[in-house]
Amino acid sequence: MRVAVDAMGGDHGPSVVVNGAIAAARHPDVGVTLVGDADSLRAELARHPDAPTLDILVEHAADAVAMGERPAAALRRKPQSSIRVAAELVARGAADALFSAGNTGATVLAACTGFGVLKGAERPALAATVPTMKGTAVLLDIGANADCRPTHLVAFAGMGTVFARVGLGVANPVVGVLSIGEEETKGNELTREAARLLREAPLRFAGNVEARSLFAGTADVLVCDGFTGNVVIKVSEGIVGMVELMLGEEFAAMAGDEARAAVGAFGRFRARVDYSEYGGAPLLGVRRPVVVGHGRSSAKAVQQAILMAARFAREGLVPRIEQELQQTAS
Repeated sequence: MRVAVDAMGGDHGPSVVVNGAIAAARHPDVGVTLVGDADSLRAELARHPDAPTLDILVEHAADAVAMGERPAAALRRKPQSSIRVAAELVARGAADALFSAGNTGATVLAACTGFGVLKGAERPALAATVPTMKGTAVLLDIGANADCRPTHLVAFAGMGTVFARVGLGVANPVVGVLSIGEEETKGNELTREAARLLREAPLRFAGNVEARSLFAGTADVLVCDGFTGNVVIKVSEGIVGMVELMLGEEFAAMAGDEARAAVGAFGRFRARVDYSEYGGAPLLGVRRPVVVGHGRSSAKAVQQAILMAARFAREGLVPRIEQELQQTAS
Protein backbone atom coordinates (compact mmCIF):
# COMPACT_ATOMS: atom_id res chain seq x y z
CA MET A 1 0.00 0.00 0.00
CA ARG A 2 1.29 3.47 -0.90
CA VAL A 3 0.48 6.52 1.23
CA ALA A 4 0.73 10.05 -0.15
CA VAL A 5 2.11 12.28 2.60
CA ASP A 6 1.72 16.05 2.78
CA ALA A 7 5.31 16.52 3.91
CA MET A 8 5.06 20.29 4.34
CA GLY A 9 2.16 20.13 6.83
CA GLY A 10 2.48 20.38 10.60
CA ASP A 11 4.13 22.66 13.12
CA HIS A 12 7.63 21.22 12.82
CA GLY A 13 8.23 21.38 9.08
CA PRO A 14 9.29 18.54 6.82
CA SER A 15 12.05 17.15 9.06
CA VAL A 16 9.69 15.47 11.55
CA VAL A 17 7.36 14.27 8.78
CA VAL A 18 10.26 12.74 6.85
CA ASN A 19 11.57 11.04 10.00
CA GLY A 20 8.18 9.46 10.58
CA ALA A 21 7.80 8.49 6.92
CA ILE A 22 11.19 6.78 6.95
CA ALA A 23 10.15 4.73 9.99
CA ALA A 24 6.85 3.77 8.33
CA ALA A 25 8.54 2.80 5.06
CA ARG A 26 10.74 0.33 6.95
CA HIS A 27 7.63 -1.81 7.39
CA PRO A 28 6.97 -4.42 4.71
CA ASP A 29 4.39 -3.58 2.04
CA VAL A 30 4.29 0.13 2.91
CA GLY A 31 5.38 2.68 0.33
CA VAL A 32 5.43 6.44 0.86
CA THR A 33 5.24 9.35 -1.57
CA LEU A 34 6.47 12.55 0.08
CA VAL A 35 4.83 15.63 -1.39
CA GLY A 36 6.39 19.07 -1.01
CA ASP A 37 9.44 21.08 -1.98
CA ALA A 38 11.59 18.44 -3.68
CA ASP A 39 14.96 19.97 -2.75
CA SER A 40 14.04 20.24 0.92
CA LEU A 41 12.67 16.71 1.02
CA ARG A 42 15.71 15.17 -0.68
CA ALA A 43 17.97 17.02 1.77
CA GLU A 44 16.00 15.52 4.67
CA LEU A 45 16.13 12.05 3.13
CA ALA A 46 19.90 12.34 2.72
CA ARG A 47 20.23 12.35 6.51
CA HIS A 48 19.02 8.72 6.58
CA PRO A 49 21.55 6.20 5.21
CA ASP A 50 18.90 3.58 4.50
CA ALA A 51 16.52 5.93 2.64
CA PRO A 52 17.69 4.78 -0.85
CA THR A 53 16.76 1.18 0.07
CA LEU A 54 13.19 2.07 1.05
CA ASP A 55 10.07 2.47 -1.10
CA ILE A 56 9.98 6.28 -0.88
CA LEU A 57 9.16 8.61 -3.76
CA VAL A 58 9.27 12.42 -3.89
CA GLU A 59 6.60 14.47 -5.66
CA HIS A 60 7.31 18.17 -6.02
CA ALA A 61 4.74 20.73 -4.88
CA ALA A 62 5.54 24.41 -5.20
CA ASP A 63 3.38 25.68 -2.32
CA ALA A 64 2.07 24.75 1.11
CA VAL A 65 -1.02 25.78 3.08
CA ALA A 66 -0.07 27.38 6.39
CA MET A 67 -1.85 26.33 9.58
CA GLY A 68 -3.57 29.69 10.00
CA GLU A 69 -4.80 30.14 6.43
CA ARG A 70 -8.47 29.91 5.45
CA PRO A 71 -8.73 26.54 3.68
CA ALA A 72 -10.92 27.41 0.68
CA ALA A 73 -9.10 30.64 -0.11
CA ALA A 74 -5.68 29.02 0.32
CA LEU A 75 -6.48 26.10 -1.99
CA ARG A 76 -7.77 28.51 -4.65
CA ARG A 77 -4.63 30.66 -4.43
CA LYS A 78 -2.30 27.67 -4.26
CA PRO A 79 -3.38 25.01 -6.77
CA GLN A 80 0.08 23.43 -6.41
CA SER A 81 -0.01 23.22 -2.61
CA SER A 82 1.37 20.02 -1.11
CA ILE A 83 -1.99 18.86 0.32
CA ARG A 84 -3.78 19.34 -3.00
CA VAL A 85 -1.04 17.56 -4.98
CA ALA A 86 -1.04 14.71 -2.44
CA ALA A 87 -4.84 14.36 -2.71
CA GLU A 88 -4.63 14.34 -6.51
CA LEU A 89 -2.10 11.48 -6.38
CA VAL A 90 -4.61 9.40 -4.42
CA ALA A 91 -7.51 10.45 -6.65
CA ARG A 92 -5.78 9.22 -9.79
CA GLY A 93 -4.61 5.96 -8.22
CA ALA A 94 -0.91 6.79 -7.80
CA ALA A 95 -1.34 6.25 -4.05
CA ASP A 96 -3.85 4.32 -1.94
CA ALA A 97 -4.30 6.67 1.03
CA LEU A 98 -3.54 10.18 2.24
CA PHE A 99 -1.92 11.58 5.39
CA SER A 100 -1.42 15.18 6.49
CA ALA A 101 -0.55 16.86 9.77
CA GLY A 102 -1.18 20.26 8.20
CA ASN A 103 -4.17 22.57 8.04
CA THR A 104 -7.14 20.35 8.95
CA GLY A 105 -9.70 22.37 7.01
CA ALA A 106 -7.54 22.30 3.88
CA THR A 107 -7.06 18.55 4.23
CA VAL A 108 -10.79 17.93 4.59
CA LEU A 109 -11.60 20.20 1.64
CA ALA A 110 -8.88 18.70 -0.59
CA ALA A 111 -10.12 15.20 0.21
CA CYS A 112 -13.78 16.04 -0.41
CA THR A 113 -12.95 17.80 -3.67
CA GLY A 114 -10.52 15.14 -4.85
CA PHE A 115 -12.37 11.98 -3.80
CA GLY A 116 -16.00 12.91 -3.19
CA VAL A 117 -18.22 11.98 -0.24
CA LEU A 118 -19.83 8.58 0.23
CA LYS A 119 -23.55 8.33 -0.43
CA GLY A 120 -25.32 8.46 2.92
CA ALA A 121 -22.46 10.14 4.72
CA GLU A 122 -23.74 13.64 3.90
CA ARG A 123 -20.62 15.05 5.53
CA PRO A 124 -17.26 13.49 6.42
CA ALA A 125 -16.26 13.28 10.08
CA LEU A 126 -12.96 13.18 11.94
CA ALA A 127 -12.78 10.25 14.36
CA ALA A 128 -10.52 10.28 17.41
CA THR A 129 -9.44 7.15 19.26
CA VAL A 130 -9.68 7.79 23.01
CA PRO A 131 -8.49 5.60 25.90
CA THR A 132 -11.11 4.25 28.29
CA MET A 133 -11.15 2.08 31.39
CA LYS A 134 -12.17 -0.83 29.18
CA GLY A 135 -9.78 -0.23 26.27
CA THR A 136 -10.44 2.34 23.56
CA ALA A 137 -13.42 4.12 22.02
CA VAL A 138 -14.15 6.28 18.98
CA LEU A 139 -15.32 9.89 19.29
CA LEU A 140 -16.65 11.68 16.21
CA ASP A 141 -16.91 14.31 14.88
CA ILE A 142 -13.94 16.16 16.44
CA GLY A 143 -13.73 19.13 14.11
CA ALA A 144 -14.75 18.62 10.50
CA ASN A 145 -18.29 19.98 11.08
CA ALA A 146 -18.92 22.64 13.69
CA ASP A 147 -22.68 22.52 13.06
CA CYS A 148 -24.62 19.32 12.43
CA ARG A 149 -28.11 17.98 11.83
CA PRO A 150 -29.45 14.85 13.59
CA THR A 151 -29.09 12.80 10.41
CA HIS A 152 -25.38 13.66 10.36
CA LEU A 153 -24.93 12.10 13.81
CA VAL A 154 -26.71 8.95 12.63
CA ALA A 155 -24.29 8.70 9.70
CA PHE A 156 -21.38 9.33 12.07
CA ALA A 157 -22.60 6.43 14.20
CA GLY A 158 -22.62 4.08 11.22
CA MET A 159 -19.14 5.14 10.10
CA GLY A 160 -17.78 5.01 13.64
CA THR A 161 -19.14 1.50 14.07
CA VAL A 162 -17.16 0.27 11.07
CA PHE A 163 -14.03 2.07 12.26
CA ALA A 164 -14.39 0.50 15.71
CA ARG A 165 -14.51 -2.93 14.08
CA VAL A 166 -11.67 -2.38 11.61
CA GLY A 167 -9.47 -0.02 13.61
CA LEU A 168 -10.02 -1.21 17.18
CA GLY A 169 -11.12 -4.81 16.77
CA VAL A 170 -14.48 -4.35 18.53
CA ALA A 171 -16.73 -7.13 17.28
CA ASN A 172 -20.12 -5.53 18.02
CA PRO A 173 -19.67 -1.85 18.92
CA VAL A 174 -22.09 0.01 21.18
CA VAL A 175 -23.06 3.56 20.13
CA GLY A 176 -23.86 6.49 22.40
CA VAL A 177 -24.75 10.16 21.91
CA LEU A 178 -22.57 12.55 23.90
CA SER A 179 -24.99 14.68 25.92
CA ILE A 180 -25.50 16.51 29.22
CA GLY A 181 -27.47 13.69 30.84
CA GLU A 182 -28.35 10.04 30.39
CA GLU A 183 -32.12 10.58 30.34
CA GLU A 184 -33.90 10.70 26.98
CA THR A 185 -35.25 14.16 27.76
CA LYS A 186 -31.78 15.65 28.37
CA GLY A 187 -29.76 17.51 25.77
CA ASN A 188 -30.58 19.97 23.01
CA GLU A 189 -32.70 19.51 19.91
CA LEU A 190 -29.76 18.00 18.02
CA THR A 191 -28.96 15.28 20.56
CA ARG A 192 -32.57 14.42 21.37
CA GLU A 193 -33.57 13.96 17.72
CA ALA A 194 -30.33 12.10 16.91
CA ALA A 195 -31.04 9.73 19.81
CA ARG A 196 -34.57 9.14 18.54
CA LEU A 197 -33.29 8.29 15.07
CA LEU A 198 -30.56 6.03 16.44
CA ARG A 199 -33.08 4.04 18.47
CA GLU A 200 -34.68 3.12 15.12
CA ALA A 201 -31.38 2.42 13.31
CA PRO A 202 -29.86 -1.10 12.94
CA LEU A 203 -27.10 -0.32 15.46
CA ARG A 204 -26.45 -1.22 19.10
CA PHE A 205 -27.56 2.04 20.68
CA ALA A 206 -26.97 2.65 24.39
CA GLY A 207 -28.63 6.07 24.57
CA ASN A 208 -27.11 9.27 25.93
CA VAL A 209 -23.66 9.28 27.51
CA GLU A 210 -22.55 12.08 29.81
CA ALA A 211 -19.15 13.66 29.24
CA ARG A 212 -17.92 12.37 32.61
CA SER A 213 -18.53 8.82 31.34
CA LEU A 214 -16.61 9.34 28.10
CA PHE A 215 -13.54 7.53 29.42
CA ALA A 216 -15.47 4.88 31.38
CA GLY A 217 -16.04 2.71 28.33
CA THR A 218 -19.83 2.98 28.44
CA ALA A 219 -19.91 3.09 24.63
CA ASP A 220 -17.44 2.08 21.92
CA VAL A 221 -18.61 4.83 19.55
CA LEU A 222 -19.64 8.29 20.75
CA VAL A 223 -21.16 10.82 18.35
CA CYS A 224 -21.49 14.59 18.61
CA ASP A 225 -21.17 17.73 16.49
CA GLY A 226 -17.64 18.79 15.54
CA PHE A 227 -17.63 21.86 17.79
CA THR A 228 -18.39 19.79 20.89
CA GLY A 229 -16.00 17.02 19.89
CA ASN A 230 -13.13 19.41 19.28
CA VAL A 231 -13.63 21.06 22.66
CA VAL A 232 -13.73 17.64 24.37
CA ILE A 233 -10.50 16.50 22.72
CA LYS A 234 -8.60 19.70 23.46
CA VAL A 235 -9.77 19.83 27.08
CA SER A 236 -8.71 16.19 27.46
CA GLU A 237 -5.27 16.94 26.00
CA GLY A 238 -4.90 19.85 28.42
CA ILE A 239 -5.86 17.73 31.42
CA VAL A 240 -3.40 14.99 30.46
CA GLY A 241 -0.62 17.59 30.09
CA MET A 242 -1.45 19.12 33.48
CA VAL A 243 -1.52 15.70 35.18
CA GLU A 244 1.85 14.83 33.68
CA LEU A 245 3.39 18.06 35.00
CA MET A 246 1.88 17.60 38.46
CA LEU A 247 3.02 14.00 38.68
CA GLY A 248 6.49 15.01 37.53
CA GLU A 249 6.69 17.54 40.37
CA GLU A 250 5.59 14.92 42.89
CA PHE A 251 8.09 12.35 41.61
CA ALA A 252 10.91 14.90 41.85
CA ALA A 253 10.30 15.07 45.60
CA MET A 254 10.60 11.28 46.02
CA ALA A 255 13.72 9.21 46.48
CA GLY A 256 14.95 5.63 46.23
CA ASP A 257 12.71 2.66 45.49
CA GLU A 258 9.56 4.72 45.92
CA ALA A 259 10.65 7.08 43.14
CA ARG A 260 11.61 4.24 40.80
CA ALA A 261 8.26 2.51 41.30
CA ALA A 262 6.38 5.77 40.77
CA VAL A 263 8.31 6.60 37.58
CA GLY A 264 7.57 3.12 36.21
CA ALA A 265 3.86 3.53 36.89
CA PHE A 266 3.94 6.98 35.32
CA GLY A 267 5.53 5.57 32.17
CA ARG A 268 2.77 3.01 31.84
CA PHE A 269 0.12 5.70 32.38
CA ARG A 270 1.66 7.94 29.75
CA ALA A 271 1.71 5.12 27.18
CA ARG A 272 -2.04 4.61 27.72
CA VAL A 273 -2.89 8.26 27.01
CA ASP A 274 -0.16 9.14 24.48
CA TYR A 275 -1.78 10.45 21.27
CA SER A 276 1.25 9.36 19.25
CA GLU A 277 0.32 5.72 19.87
CA TYR A 278 -2.74 6.26 17.65
CA GLY A 279 -1.07 8.59 15.13
CA GLY A 280 -4.01 10.59 13.85
CA ALA A 281 -7.72 10.84 13.23
CA PRO A 282 -9.22 9.11 10.20
CA LEU A 283 -11.48 11.24 8.04
CA LEU A 284 -14.51 9.00 7.58
CA GLY A 285 -17.04 9.47 4.80
CA VAL A 286 -14.77 10.24 1.84
CA ARG A 287 -14.04 7.79 -0.96
CA ARG A 288 -10.39 7.14 -0.09
CA PRO A 289 -8.63 6.46 3.24
CA VAL A 290 -7.47 9.72 4.84
CA VAL A 291 -5.74 10.23 8.19
CA VAL A 292 -5.30 13.70 9.70
CA GLY A 293 -2.50 14.19 12.21
CA HIS A 294 -2.12 16.72 15.01
CA GLY A 295 -0.19 19.82 13.99
CA ARG A 296 2.42 19.05 16.62
CA SER A 297 2.74 15.40 15.60
CA SER A 298 6.02 13.76 16.57
CA ALA A 299 7.92 11.46 14.22
CA LYS A 300 6.37 8.51 16.06
CA ALA A 301 2.86 9.92 15.55
CA VAL A 302 3.56 10.44 11.83
CA GLN A 303 4.82 6.87 11.54
CA GLN A 304 1.74 5.46 13.27
CA ALA A 305 -0.61 7.59 11.16
CA ILE A 306 0.98 6.45 7.88
CA LEU A 307 0.78 2.82 8.98
CA MET A 308 -2.86 3.38 9.99
CA ALA A 309 -3.68 4.86 6.57
CA ALA A 310 -1.98 1.94 4.79
CA ARG A 311 -3.85 -0.59 6.92
CA PHE A 312 -7.21 1.06 6.23
CA ALA A 313 -6.51 0.86 2.50
CA ARG A 314 -5.41 -2.77 2.78
CA GLU A 315 -8.46 -3.81 4.85
CA GLY A 316 -11.03 -1.98 2.74
CA LEU A 317 -12.26 0.50 5.34
CA VAL A 318 -14.01 2.76 2.79
CA PRO A 319 -16.11 0.04 1.07
CA ARG A 320 -17.08 -1.34 4.48
CA ILE A 321 -18.21 2.10 5.64
CA GLU A 322 -20.20 2.53 2.42
CA GLN A 323 -21.95 -0.80 3.04
CA GLU A 324 -22.73 0.18 6.67
CA LEU A 325 -24.19 3.50 5.58
CA GLN A 326 -26.48 1.73 3.10
CA GLN A 327 -27.70 -0.66 5.80
CA THR A 328 -28.23 2.15 8.32
CA ALA A 329 -30.27 4.13 5.79
CA SER A 330 -32.46 1.18 4.82
